[in-house]
Amino acid sequence: MKKIIFGLLALLNFSAKAQSDSLKKPLTISGYAEVYFQADFNNSKNNSRPSFIYSHNRNNEINVNLAFIKTGYNTDQIRANLAIAAGTYMNANYSAEQGVMKNIYEANIGLKISKKHNIWIDAGIFPSHIGSESAIGKDNWALTRSLAADNSPYFETGAKISYTSETGKWFVSGLVLNGWQRIQRVDGNSTPAFGHQITFKPNEKLTINSSSFVGNDKPDSIRQMRYFHNLYGIYQIIKKIGITAGFDIGAEQKSKGSEQYNIWYTPVLIAKFSPTEKFSITARGEYYQDENGVIISTGTENGFKTFGYSLNADYQILPNLVWRTEIRNLNSKDAIFMNRTDAFNKNSLTATTALAISF
Repeated sequence: MKKIIFGLLALLNFSAKAQSDSLKKPLTISGYAEVYFQADFNNSKNNSRPSFIYSHNRNNEINVNLAFIKTGYNTDQIRANLAIAAGTYMNANYSAEQGVMKNIYEANIGLKISKKHNIWIDAGIFPSHIGSESAIGKDNWALTRSLAADNSPYFETGAKISYTSETGKWFVSGLVLNGWQRIQRVDGNSTPAFGHQITFKPNEKLTINSSSFVGNDKPDSIRQMRYFHNLYGIYQIIKKIGITAGFDIGAEQKSKGSEQYNIWYTPVLIAKFSPTEKFSITARGEYYQDENGVIISTGTENGFKTFGYSLNADYQILPNLVWRTEIRNLNSKDAIFMNRTDAFNKNSLTATTALAISF
């Protein structure tokens, strides 16, 4: 009798699981929107943040940083994503793109090429493989993006092959790209760029990531090879305390064929404390040095040498709605921050608040 009962229970469990699996639809629709207000105490006349700030870059007005609607399709062998977006983030980061491409946040198709292993080939427009921060605010510990995130690719276009180990501890990817944060390749450029990503998660507490970019992002006539590497680690010390540490370094040829390079680098350290499930506090310290203006050109004596620190508080109003507030200060060696009278200061203090919703 016991065997019969156990057999019936197993059959019912299998039937319920099969029914649950059948209800899983491959097509999904999701969305995200982040509305913000920012006060820059330099208060420049054009109500914009400095040109090297690409996220939350409008001052003294209520605006949308990023809003998108996304459709995803996922099966065991095929996956695809399409996301259409708008906002000040899109205006700043996609300014070099043409027509409707300015509003394509994501558009890609992937095919699983192995029956035994988790190996995929994907092609299209993707979120960048570089850095611990993304364009989606709610996924980041700090409200605004670091100088490192704002001045390395947020998105990329190309093809990649990726492998995830059975345990999920290792992720390895190789990429062929159209350039440094581009959909359309630079006019006159015939050279592809390349990249890699290796992510190691030995346990639930620790993540270590290495990513790179190698390529030329200029016309062939003035080709200057660029080599860039991003390294970061995320460690959840205990449930309430986490730390992210990152270091980016890049080098670009001073001129075509040159054996000399202009170098820039940026370290960043972020700490998050969550005393409750709904409330958290995040502190960030950072430094960015680009003396020769490869990424951030200032035209000043010392180039771009800037320290930054910020403190923000988040409150999870609902599971899909978060309110965030941040105070941030940037201090540069040279006076590069314009104020209301068109004079330049060495300091930039901002206060930002935002509401972000996802579905």
